[in-house]
Amino acid sequence: NQLLGLGGNYFFTQAQIALNMQESYAHPFDQIYYTSCTDILNWFKCTRHRVSYRTAYRRGEKTMYRRKTQCCPGFDENGEICAPHCEESCIHGRCMAPNTCQCEPGWGGSNCSSACDSNHWGPHCSNRCQCQNEALCNPITGACICTPGYRGWRCEAQCELDTYGNGCQQKCQCQNGAACHHVTGKCKCLPGYTGPFCEDLCPPGKHGQECEERCPCQNGGMCHPVTGECSCPAGWMVHTPNVFKTFLKNCVLLLPSSDNVCIFLLLLQGTVCGQPCPKGRFGQNCFQECHCHNNGIKCDHIYGICLCEPGYTGKTCDVRLCHEGQYGLQCDRKCPCYIQNTNSCHPMSGECTCQPGWSGLYCNETCTPGFFGESCQQVCRCQNGADCHSVTGECFCAPGFMGPHCSVPCPAGKHGVNCSSSCNCKNRAQCSPVDGSCLCEAGWHGVDCSINCASGTWGLGCNLTCMCGNGGACSALNGHCTCSPGWRGERCELPCQDGTYGLDCRERCDCSHADGCHHSSGHCRCLAGWTGIHCDSVCAEGRWGPNCSLPCNCKNGASCSPDEGTCECAPGYRGTSCQRICSPGYFGHRCSQTCPQCVHSNGPCHHVTGQCDCLPGFKGTLCNEVCPSGRFGKNCAWSCSCTNNGTCNPIDGSCQCYPGWIGSDCSQLCPPGQWGPNCIHTCNCHNGAYCSAYDGECKCTPGWTGLYCTQRCPLGFYGKDCSQTCQCKNGADCDHVSGQCTCRTGFMGHHCEQKCPSGSYGYGCRQVCDCLNNSTCDHMTGTCYCTPGWKGARCDQGEDTAHGKARPVVLRVYWMSHCELREAKAGWECVLAGVRLIVLVCNLVTSGDLSCKPPLQLFPLSSKTDAVNAESGFENSYCNQIPLIL
Repeated sequence: NQLLGLGGNYFFTQAQIALNMQESYAHPFDQIYYTSCTDILNWFKCTRHRVSYRTAYRRGEKTMYRRKTQCCPGFDENGEICAPHCEESCIHGRCMAPNTCQCEPGWGGSNCSSACDSNHWGPHCSNRCQCQNEALCNPITGACICTPGYRGWRCEAQCELDTYGNGCQQKCQCQNGAACHHVTGKCKCLPGYTGPFCEDLCPPGKHGQECEERCPCQNGGMCHPVTGECSCPAGWMVHTPNVFKTFLKNCVLLLPSSDNVCIFLLLLQGTVCGQPCPKGRFGQNCFQECHCHNNGIKCDHIYGICLCEPGYTGKTCDVRLCHEGQYGLQCDRKCPCYIQNTNSCHPMSGECTCQPGWSGLYCNETCTPGFFGESCQQVCRCQNGADCHSVTGECFCAPGFMGPHCSVPCPAGKHGVNCSSSCNCKNRAQCSPVDGSCLCEAGWHGVDCSINCASGTWGLGCNLTCMCGNGGACSALNGHCTCSPGWRGERCELPCQDGTYGLDCRERCDCSHADGCHHSSGHCRCLAGWTGIHCDSVCAEGRWGPNCSLPCNCKNGASCSPDEGTCECAPGYRGTSCQRICSPGYFGHRCSQTCPQCVHSNGPCHHVTGQCDCLPGFKGTLCNEVCPSGRFGKNCAWSCSCTNNGTCNPIDGSCQCYPGWIGSDCSQLCPPGQWGPNCIHTCNCHNGAYCSAYDGECKCTPGWTGLYCTQRCPLGFYGKDCSQTCQCKNGADCDHVSGQCTCRTGFMGHHCEQKCPSGSYGYGCRQVCDCLNNSTCDHMTGTCYCTPGWKGARCDQGEDTAHGKARPVVLRVYWMSHCELREAKAGWECVLAGVRLIVLVCNLVTSGDLSCKPPLQLFPLSSKTDAVNAESGFENSYCNQIPLIL
């Protein structure tokens, strides 16, 4: 008995084993029990009998099956698995199915031995590369390896502007806005720049693109390397008379040759950078103004150098002749000034010029309090004890004041330096304008007076202690006591009188079934079994005792008496606290009812309801009914999932499949090649026939017949069920599948009805006849049939009746004129002058000792006449020389 194994690559064989073993069974016995009856002599108890079952054991013989695995054809045993076998070893891959290789990425072919070409990648080279711009494709991953200058996952984009080269990893070195070639990195300079990296400006006298244009500037003027515009040296400016402007603009159009450059330069003489700057200005384009210090009054129009007074020098007279700290004609005297407080020491007289805020002959005295500024001559105007800055005179206000002269006190809610801080005092407390400290009112304390007096304190600063008792609170202002509910008296030392309770003892008790009420809360002290605000409610379920304060100890939904706490059990339970279920075979109130006789059940009936607990697959009052069709499981609650006529087990829902189907729900057809119940049979169909999964019947493909489709169609028939008749002619065979005719030698056509056309012969009429001189050949064998005057296997031998030997064929010489070349291509030199002869064919048919043998001699001809003469000479010399025009 063969069964299909997992994966379809092995099958099982079964072996029977008989074992002598111990097994359990249900043994019946007579059980005696007692029930209530009317027999007063036996205290209303009667004896009853019933058959019960208990588990017993016995020896028995049991047949077991042991499965043995065997690999299917095309698979070999490898340890505990069946591995597929490939006749041809998979070089770069692994065998996945019989004689089927799964190739590694980058390899293809039947045995994975062929590397992918440059346009494909992946397993079996099945993916086409997407690389662009001549990029290489990784045969394993398909990743593109870009050529220098390109990037992107398909190498479709050029390198970014500032990168180039392999992987766009090289940084462009081009400067001054030059573009960088994405492959080589070569820089293309903007106008005005030159050098390998465009790092240099055009050399003096040059400008423009690639620095090819000459500059026209005079008097040492420099032209802009990009535009050629003149930039005059210091002291000179551009001036071109209006009379030359139009001529200069159009001068290039006036002269036909490069002489116009010379004329242009001559016209610029005396007109570009030829006029000095006006008085008071100097430098480049005369844009700068003279700035002479230390009483310098005049500057040079080119360099801006000032005419300085004694003791100073430099372009703007800002350089002392003497070093800082020295003065005198010989700079040999030391300045007496305090340097840190001094602006300058005159280099000739040594006079000290003090910084603001300092005074004295040597700048060593601070301003007198109340004075500030240059030479300490200005008077401070600060009030309320504020100081002023010795240099600027700015007032530094004391805390609590503000304003430019510190004359304004801080407004309410502000304090501190410049009144910049906000007061944080709470509860009407006063805030100090100097430091922001809070002065609290009675009943409050804390830094910002936001904290009430602590419980038990009152008054200013919360320094007094309350005298209220029993939780009474006192006023934080005057210490007066407010008693908590249930208390009275000046210090809350007395409880409420009987019958009263609450705040100020104003409430009256209202209780039923109680022993008075609490003086504070008014809660009634209920008697046993009563509860509620007024003790007028019976205890709730689960509670009992005084004020229902005790929990019931009853189990399993039992109720207890509210006054004594005794348990009243729910149906199905028994015991003092109802903690036990009914004895087996009994159920209901006080376990007084007897269970029915359950058949397919998990023991006796349910101890509460008396219902039988049916096993999976059964239903009914006594569990004696099988689940209806399409249902299974406990209480038949589940729907079967079997499909395709499969039957469902009512216990576990497992499916017994119809022949031809397998799977947990019978939804899967038998695998190809298998049929029958559980697909245990192997199909024996051949030549691509379809095998019925139900009964294994073979349905043949076109061209095949027989029980297992192993026989070809009879001669003269083909196609589905061999029902079509062949149409082939001239003894041709017919393909048993398609009906296509295979023609015999010498015939062609769809039905082989045509002979080979003239000039061809043989199988498929693919061979060309080699017969000459208008002879014909046989359409089957190719034999030549010669015309009169010719003989030989190819009809290539002529009969010479006068001399008895073959005559040579005259050489055909052709020529063509190339004179049109001069007209077709103007400006070109004529490559060939005269006539060029082209020898096309030399085909001589000779006999005897006359033949054409290589090597043949080549010689040049220079004219058409020489070629004609050479032709006649060629005939006379029997192919010893070939004319050729070089």
